[in-house]
Amino acid sequence: MEYINWQGFLIGLAAFIMIGVFHPIVAKMEYHLGKRSWWMLFVPGIACLAGSVFFSSLTSMLLGALAFSFFWSTLEIFMQHDRVIKGRAKRNPKRTDYD
Repeated sequence: MEYINWQGFLIGLAAFIMIGVFHPIVAKMEYHLGKRSWWMLFVPGIACLAGSVFFSSLTSMLLGALAFSFFWSTLEIFMQHDRVIKGRAKRNPKRTDYD
């Protein structure tokens, strides 16, 4: 029986799961904390990116994908804020810091 390389499948599956997990996290963070919470996603992204250098193979790839998921979510916080201002996303009535 030949060896089957599952790494590509696992990276794709992990990226799919990360997208699914980060989407509601971004919405909830913007709702409760506002766009000023961007650093809570950026700092772990830097840590994951730095960590990916010190691991090998699959772990490194997963940490790299996770890092860039954090980075993309950092941008999404600002885009979500714009969607809230335009009325396309739910606004938190307890917050008054909308521009």
